[in-house]
Amino acid sequence: MPNPNKLDRLSALLEGLAPRVEVMHPAACATTVSFEPSAQRMLYLHLVAQGEVRLGVAHEDAVTIAAPAIVICRADMAHALTARPGTAFEALVCAKAFLEGPVAPLLLSEFSQPLVVPLDGADASLNHVIRLVCAEVLEPRCGQPALLDRAGDILFIGLLRHLVAHPRTKSGLFNGLADPRIASTLVAMHAAPQDDWNLDTLANRAGMSRTSFATRFRETTNSPPGQYLRKLRLSIAQRAVESGHGLKRAARDSGYDNVSALSRALSRARLSDSA
Repeated sequence: MPNPNKLDRLSALLEGLAPRVEVMHPAACATTVSFEPSAQRMLYLHLVAQGEVRLGVAHEDAVTIAAPAIVICRADMAHALTARPGTAFEALVCAKAFLEGPVAPLLLSEFSQPLVVPLDGADASLNHVIRLVCAEVLEPRCGQPALLDRAGDILFIGLLRHLVAHPRTKSGLFNGLADPRIASTLVAMHAAPQDDWNLDTLANRAGMSRTSFATRFRETTNSPPGQYLRKLRLSIAQRAVESGHGLKRAARDSGYDNVSALSRALSRARLSDSA
């Protein structure tokens, strides 16, 4: 496990997400692109670099998105993007951000609805990669697929950095990471979930009293610290089991006391999912 003292709040999140980004863009004459629901742990990132598009989601009124903006949609959400009437897309780039790490479910839960992130005022590094991606799409050159995939990685990191600096909701993971004291405890839990964390040790890391820390953590992340840690440990254990590791190793890596405790947690999770 990484040393939590050597990780910043975003690096710790990325360690737990293990993202892999693939970039694509609609054909030059396309006026609509549709995305069917998928069970993959994935986010769609739609970069609207120029002009406007319409975002349509089932059972919701379509909304107009003006550049510059990124639209984030979870993979299990069917949606479509449509160019302005009578025109093709001006500069639309779509990316799939596959989240292959154990923290993925915690991030995906932040996007139960599509999120439109206006990029006016975004920092210089994010604007730079947007210009790079846009230039490659408008004037393709040799090596474009490889360049776009690598630029997609940078775009994803820049987007997360932007969301940490400018959370779009009143509470949630990004709000927690935006609060330096709460972020220090999130980094510690993400980096070493198997450690013996409790309210006292987490409050001490945040430099707060037990009561103040518990209240602030719940207000910023929308979850009590103990519940957040349980979700994190369960997600890590589930990922380990899915990867073919035995229950003993999964329990050790995720912080469960023993295999029996992990088995009970996995059983409760399966019952909850089937309810």
